[in-house]
Amino acid sequence: MSLIFDVSSCVRATSKFSQCTKCVDVCPVSTIEIVDNIPAFTPLACIGCGGCVGSCPTESFSLSDFSAVNFFFGALEKKEHHFACKTELPCLSVLSVEHLMALALGSDEPIVMDAKACRCGGDSVLLNEKIEANIEEANFVLSSFSSKQILIGAIEKELKEEASEQAVRDRRSFLSLKGAVKTKQDFDQAVIADELKAFALDSEIITRIKNKKIPDKRKLLFSLLKRQAKPEIYEILAQEDIGFTSQKFVDESCTNCQICYRICPTGALSSDMKFSVINFDAMMCVKCHLCHDVCEPNAIRLQPSFEIKEFFEPRQRTLAKFDIQRCDECGNYFTYTGGVKECFRCKIEEEEAMELHANAKKGNLK
Repeated sequence: MSLIFDVSSCVRATSKFSQCTKCVDVCPVSTIEIVDNIPAFTPLACIGCGGCVGSCPTESFSLSDFSAVNFFFGALEKKEHHFACKTELPCLSVLSVEHLMALALGSDEPIVMDAKACRCGGDSVLLNEKIEANIEEANFVLSSFSSKQILIGAIEKELKEEASEQAVRDRRSFLSLKGAVKTKQDFDQAVIADELKAFALDSEIITRIKNKKIPDKRKLLFSLLKRQAKPEIYEILAQEDIGFTSQKFVDESCTNCQICYRICPTGALSSDMKFSVINFDAMMCVKCHLCHDVCEPNAIRLQPSFEIKEFFEPRQRTLAKFDIQRCDECGNYFTYTGGVKECFRCKIEEEEAMELHANAKKGNLK
């Protein structure tokens, strides 16, 4: 099972100002690093746990032989509700909070996760902590509108721990890999797998970055939520207690530079044809923090709370409105804030012309 990275979906590829390091922080073997602002990794060092897959807000990481969506529907079809690392899935860390919530909502039986026995290798403590944190958050959000919870317990199936650990060691050992190669092609592939795989931004990737995409895990969760009975009372959660979505507001320092909604990877932030508003849809937000990272005046902020009502009655909210007028000088539309109807560009040009005129006048006086 090999790790796949779609650089066009990564928020760090979208902007050099992005501070996202979730894939780096969760990697138990520290093979993922940031090179020229883009995640890079050594394929041979990867143990295939999928922690980066479960942590990435935009699903830019994936595993070649595993699909969380296929796993979800397969588990429901087989009526499985007990899960552990290296059994039905590579590692429990491959499941995000949204996946866990969807499993709990879609299952007729309580979901049980063997969260304290990660056998993936590397820093297993780091993975165990991540798995438990995901389950804790999923249960906390679920408790606000459902009686379903994810249980933590030991799985009764016999797991061959030593064989699994040895497989991880063998995969990371170049000597064992070298002994397994039979042809020059195998050897060349082994050498490539042992080198750092870095990613560059070419014209094709830049074009793909512009395409807004909602992650499959969000679509999956939303489809399950639509089948749930609406609670009589909608609870309000603290924003720090929910890590996969948010509610936002825009303060008066916003200049309508348009960067936030142009750069949003999912389209959660948007505008109209005249760019006269900033709209926001919480159910499309993946809390990647990119809009905050690129906002120069720090005008876009997180609401201190999140309303569970968004799960059941999602709506697009208008965070800001702007008066769009035509510039008297160039005729282009701009965000008007009062005074002379002159766009920012024409105002700069006028100031530069006046400065040049003043300097020329000083020169003539000499």
